[in-house]
Amino acid sequence: MAYDFSNIKKKSEEIKEWFKKETASLRTGRATPALVEGIMVDSYGTKTPLKHVANITVEDAKSIRITPWDASVLKNIEQAISVSSLGIQPIAEKQSVRITLPELTEERRKSLIKLLGEKLEEARVSLRIERDEVWKDVQEKERNGGISEDEKFRFKDELQKITDKFNEEIERIFKIKEKEILN
Repeated sequence: MAYDFSNIKKKSEEIKEWFKKETASLRTGRATPALVEGIMVDSYGTKTPLKHVANITVEDAKSIRITPWDASVLKNIEQAISVSSLGIQPIAEKQSVRITLPELTEERRKSLIKLLGEKLEEARVSLRIERDEVWKDVQEKERNGGISEDEKFRFKDELQKITDKFNEEIERIFKIKEKEILN
């Protein structure tokens, strides 16, 4: 008999994608649209992600230009960026907003790495919760006579391999981002 691990694989993939998105929004000193595209902007009375109301372009390694499709939301974009957790000040120009990223201080680098570590732990905990749910299901099947004890332990090993694989993948994403922040 085989156990269907497709659900934990799907959930693990979702956790990994969430972690990638979270790490992309951490400022490393290099300009990237991912840094600002998720900022929520008040657009016609509705909170909308910045990427849905404006064109976001990288001008150079330290500058991002945001050009709204409707000039009436320019002030709202500027305000949303100012109050975001990025700690950057937007510069309003005629039809767009420009952001110049300052150099990261040593203190800011340390706080970013700490935040990155918290996000990594959050992803790991989510992965453990998913693993535990599958393990409970496997144990339940064994108790009900659906699978043998040998199969239970074979499934446990397989489950651990899947969990280890995703842990390694999120750890790799962490290391890449950590290196980016430190350089």
